[in-house]
Amino acid sequence: MTTLTYEQIFKDLVKSAYDGKLAEDIEKLKSLGDDDINHYVDYATGRGDPDKVVFKVKDCKDNAGCEERKCEVACLFEAIQRDEKGNVIIKHNYCESCGACIEACDYKHLVDRKEFIPLIEVLKDRSVPVFAIVAPAFFGQFGPDVTPGKLRAALKHLGFYGMVEVALFADILTLKEALEFDTHVSKEGDFVLTSCCCPMWVGMVKKVYTRLIPHISPSVSPMVACGRGIKKLHPDAKVVFIGPCVAKKAEAKEEDVKDAVDVVITFKELQQIFEAVEINPAEMEEDESEHSSRAGRIYARTGGVSKAVADTLKRLRPEKPIQIVSAQADGVKECRKMLQDALEGKIEANFYEGMGCPGGCVGGPQVLIDPGKGRELVNRYGEEADSLTPADNEYVLALLKKLGFAEIPELLEGEKSNMFKREFS
Repeated sequence: MTTLTYEQIFKDLVKSAYDGKLAEDIEKLKSLGDDDINHYVDYATGRGDPDKVVFKVKDCKDNAGCEERKCEVACLFEAIQRDEKGNVIIKHNYCESCGACIEACDYKHLVDRKEFIPLIEVLKDRSVPVFAIVAPAFFGQFGPDVTPGKLRAALKHLGFYGMVEVALFADILTLKEALEFDTHVSKEGDFVLTSCCCPMWVGMVKKVYTRLIPHISPSVSPMVACGRGIKKLHPDAKVVFIGPCVAKKAEAKEEDVKDAVDVVITFKELQQIFEAVEINPAEMEEDESEHSSRAGRIYARTGGVSKAVADTLKRLRPEKPIQIVSAQADGVKECRKMLQDALEGKIEANFYEGMGCPGGCVGGPQVLIDPGKGRELVNRYGEEADSLTPADNEYVLALLKKLGFAEIPELLEGEKSNMFKREFS
């Protein structure tokens, strides 16, 4: 049985790819005749079914102590089942690819497919502009001395054309969500569920609490908005999302939004990539800065979306008699309780925000720092922004014009608004 871990094989093969020795080193690993290594190599290099994210690499028969069946308990959607011998079966049509089962398995029998290595040749020859888009939770993840500018420089050193903070497009969606609320909440008892950010939250509504679908805001996630925005401005570009969430790998493959993002990698994977090629972001020179508002930057933590949209609604529609009264839940258990209460008519708010991970995205399965520290740093980064809301942010308004929106209300109007719209059924 191999002592090599999946993460170590991924790091080693990243280095091999940058050194131009990928095929040679894969052959060396395969020649060992170890089934575990063969599976690890395949999934670390992006092989396997391209429409799936979570895979089983070995059976459970050698681990008689696995009576707790933690992977099954961790799965909200009952996608983890057992055959008559007790081995795991993944029901992929149920799976939301959140990665909870991977984290729960003490024996490392489950892995998520890595997508970065097939991109390396494109990054090396720079024939196609490849943009890194980083989730709002990124701030502070790579060390206290790694500013956004230094992270951008490190990513360019890997071969990326540029880095865009997804918070800029969270700003745009904040404007849209405020307008959606203004349209759909006009009397006591009306309410909306935000569709921003969390694929787990959206998956719960789509698959379990389907009667609430009419209340979900018809918006894409900030990741999708950012990917589409970049490709509108740079039609030949490829887009790589970097964040704390395994489920984003699945979201990027969903039929109605798969045009937006080409590759998803996690914070942990990016850290492994930096280590493999000996890049220390803290030692990079500063690169250009971002201009997102506080609104978009705080999407990374529980309550951030609610705060952003509430502040922006007050700015856009101060005369509206019904302003936002929000309720938030984080973690699967609390999200389910809040949705069940709404389903039963126990309506205590008019704007519902759910995050599948405790604390929000700062508590995602692939973060690098403590979630409490992550929240503190995200809040600090939000306070450093020059604008409180995107309605006051000249950079966001200029970006909207580049994307074809002369005025903010046009985010809900006409065919061009489809780039930020998603229909749920």
